[in-house]
Amino acid sequence: MEYLKAFLIGGLLCLIGQILIDKTKLTPARILVSFVCIGVLLSALGLYEKLAEFAHAGATVPLTGFGHNIARGVREAIDEDGFIGIFTGGLKASAGGITAAVIAGLIVSLIFKPKDRS
Repeated sequence: MEYLKAFLIGGLLCLIGQILIDKTKLTPARILVSFVCIGVLLSALGLYEKLAEFAHAGATVPLTGFGHNIARGVREAIDEDGFIGIFTGGLKASAGGITAAVIAGLIVSLIFKPKDRS
């Protein structure tokens, strides 16, 4: 049942993103940034934690989960370090994901040769 919940919630988030790409003039980059900001906002309102408990990876893996992770890291760092936690918490909480993305991008760039869109 947990796999089904993760699939449905993650799929719904991806469906919303695809509809935004197809039906609006928003660029994919703006949609991605919007998803991260929505994750931060829902986390600040206390709603995303409930969604993450319900759907697990279906809610934590998409970009909204990245925003939630940043907000949670900032909140925890403020409790531990005070004011400086505003600046360090998001990076501490998401360092593993950022590092994995950079390393994966590096490996893919070494394997494949990029081409122009012309």
